[in-house]
Amino acid sequence: MAKYPAELKASVIQKMMPPHNVPVAQLERETGISNVTLYTWRKQAREQGAPVPGDGKNPEQWSAENRFAVLMETAALNSAELSEYCRSKGLYPEQVTRWKADFIAGSEQPAAQRQQQRATQRQERKRIQQLEKELMRKDRALAETTALLVLSKKVETFWDKLEDE
Repeated sequence: MAKYPAELKASVIQKMMPPHNVPVAQLERETGISNVTLYTWRKQAREQGAPVPGDGKNPEQWSAENRFAVLMETAALNSAELSEYCRSKGLYPEQVTRWKADFIAGSEQPAAQRQQQRATQRQERKRIQQLEKELMRKDRALAETTALLVLSKKVETFWDKLEDE
């Protein structure tokens, strides 16, 4: 396994970050570093909290995890610092603001969805109970019919024996 200088690693990771967003496959061709190593470096950078898509996507196509990382990094910044941060990452402050609004809206939505799910579950439980009740009734009716059929056959064979004698 080859050892790479820290400067090279830092420059390659920087190319993966916005605003460049160079895909790993392209970096592999340009640098000659294996894609496994590049993916490992990208993973390590993500674990450190850096939003590193590294797949050539523009910021609007980033995963929710990467967007959340940006929101966490920018949470305590004022507008001037946010603008500077956005310039360094290849983002627009409006994108970060929209992502924050989407995150807040998404956080509130699950509560309503949970209530709706609970109501649906209650209805489904009631329906299941009704179906189980109906199934038991039909099972009993089937058992009764089977018993009557068996008894009628026994009676029929009994009478046939009596007539034969």
